[in-house]
Amino acid sequence: MNGRITLAGLRAKGHHGVYDFERTAGQDFVVDVRLDLNVSKAAASDDVSDTVHYGELAERLVAVLTGEPVNLLETLAVRLLDVCLADDRVMAAEVTVHKPQAPIAHEFADVSVTLARSRS
Repeated sequence: MNGRITLAGLRAKGHHGVYDFERTAGQDFVVDVRLDLNVSKAAASDDVSDTVHYGELAERLVAVLTGEPVNLLETLAVRLLDVCLADDRVMAAEVTVHKPQAPIAHEFADVSVTLARSRS
């Protein structure tokens, strides 16, 4: 049975960005992830070890968000996607990285980058 785990709105302060002031002051980044996987074993066993533990996933994603700075959201999204696909049970993943405090000179609601990858 194929299923989907979604973790939306995971927020952490990171120091990513092209500009020095972004790296110095830091800002909030928000991540949404979607994992596609077979949930049959977990549904039958009712055991968290038979699925992706979304609390542990959140910890690994936050470690990337708060870790080594990168210039671009695209680079950050690839690193987060790699974390999602590190679990062999994940057949496909989609990551959206939001940068709500991006240095844009005009009023805006959000800027984000979305990447998706599946196993071939």
